[in-house]
Amino acid sequence: MTKDDTEAEVMIALCARLLEDQKTAFIGFGMPQVAAILAQRIQAPQLVQVFEFGAIGPTPLTPFVRNTMGGPSNCYRSIAWTSMNQIFAQAQIGLMDYGVLGATQIDIYGNVNSTMLGEDYQRPKKRFPGSGGANEVASYCWKTVIIMMHEKRRFVPRVDFVTSPGYLDGMPGARERAGLPADTGPWRVVTSKALFGFDEDSKKMTLLGVLRGLAPEQVVAEMDFKPLVARRVEELPPPTEQELRILREEIDPARTIIGRTAKA
Repeated sequence: MTKDDTEAEVMIALCARLLEDQKTAFIGFGMPQVAAILAQRIQAPQLVQVFEFGAIGPTPLTPFVRNTMGGPSNCYRSIAWTSMNQIFAQAQIGLMDYGVLGATQIDIYGNVNSTMLGEDYQRPKKRFPGSGGANEVASYCWKTVIIMMHEKRRFVPRVDFVTSPGYLDGMPGARERAGLPADTGPWRVVTSKALFGFDEDSKKMTLLGVLRGLAPEQVVAEMDFKPLVARRVEELPPPTEQELRILREEIDPARTIIGRTAKA
């Protein structure tokens, strides 16, 4: 990350690079939307975005308009318009390659909280918007990508509330016992400093890469649990000039999602 990149730009670019062409992606609200648009503009022009309210395969107009997930600009040229029930049913039968979600908290097994902080659901310390379609995304998409800020308070030993299931308690077959399809679940966690995956056997979060200029020890120190660390930790390049130009000039010139740099 350079002094001119924002943390949001880093997360969006790292996430966009993961999305493949001619694949379906069940897209969550906010940063996931911007990452999907960036992916379409660079390496995945035929990425099929899917939204929980029913739109399939749009080519969103830009500049991006915040808080208008179901608005006309975000659904421009959709190849189909169905219903929430049908979208969830399509995810359930295995038609969604990727799911992309934001998160407030995550634990070592990839369970996500975007509902509340605290131990009492009726009287939480803080309440958030909650699930929306995030439960179905994490439950049924083949590969779920989670985007979140890299802050110690977000990487917790146990989430306060399981909004979206990861590998639950990490025991073999935990997802299947909960009625979830085999071979689905969290795949990557993209943060403002690193990229994580999940160990095939233990299901624990594993550090795969760190942003150029950072050391793995620095990244792990800013987490409230100790993830596994890959034998070879990749160096992740910061956003390219092309990625930044598209983000800043085409997708979000108002910087409502990508944030402002010191010079902006």
